[in-house]
Amino acid sequence: MKLNLQDITFIIVSFRAEKVIHSCIDSLPENSKIIIIENSNNINLKKDLETKYDNIEVIINENQGMGASNNIGIKKAQTKYVYILNPDVTFRENTFTNLVNSLNLIDDFSIISPINEDKNLPNYEVKNKYFNNTSEILEVDTIDGFSMLLNKSKFKDDQYFDENFFLYLENTDLCLRQKIKNEKIFIIKNSSIKHLGAYTSKHDQSNNIEYIRNWHWMWSKFYYNKKHHGYLVAFLKTFNNLFSAFAKYLFYSIILNAHKKNIYKMRLSGLISSMIGKNSYLRPLN
Repeated sequence: MKLNLQDITFIIVSFRAEKVIHSCIDSLPENSKIIIIENSNNINLKKDLETKYDNIEVIINENQGMGASNNIGIKKAQTKYVYILNPDVTFRENTFTNLVNSLNLIDDFSIISPINEDKNLPNYEVKNKYFNNTSEILEVDTIDGFSMLLNKSKFKDDQYFDENFFLYLENTDLCLRQKIKNEKIFIIKNSSIKHLGAYTSKHDQSNNIEYIRNWHWMWSKFYYNKKHHGYLVAFLKTFNNLFSAFAKYLFYSIILNAHKKNIYKMRLSGLISSMIGKNSYLRPLN
């Protein structure tokens, strides 16, 4: 299928991303259409980006999570395709060209992405253990949410990311829903991206961010399994997490390790909150 730059809007959700977002934008093809959803209320970043770059719009947004923020950008974009991209991802010189050339060999797709160049951290999953990954175009089951090119025509009634997720597994949920509909998801191996991974621009907030991530990981794990497999399966899949978090919380309380104690306290809180049907309410401070 044919694809060109004018058919794509890049959607980047930003939260304390001042140190990395410029590198991300600078790596994209010249004249790219870009929508930034800025979730840390950084007015100066909005002014800086909209002054420095053409074809870019920055939306100041209340932090509603990755999925909800991506949905804002997707629905605002006027193009047929949207490219979801984390601000800590950069393209290589031939990333976009190779991606487009490979798309010319594909009849149809729902979600597609270049491959993460760190082979130790693949940005996709294939459940079929007999899968042959020698081809440059791989059909996969899931793609990580830091790089996803979406074909908007494959999402009926604007059903994109589940906004109940605040952090973690919203991309896995999206991919599973598309696979259930027999839609195609691909990784392009000769097109690569670099992903820095978890980051924060304020070192003194790093512990708080870690606590929030642990809380949401457990909340999302239970919610995802309950949504797709039912409450009992979700409980069985997370029972070991519940027991382990409780035991480690007690252990680190006894040896007075406050940091570790708080990590497992947050895991317990997130998991129990999800089990009793509470929303993913925990939010980082701006």
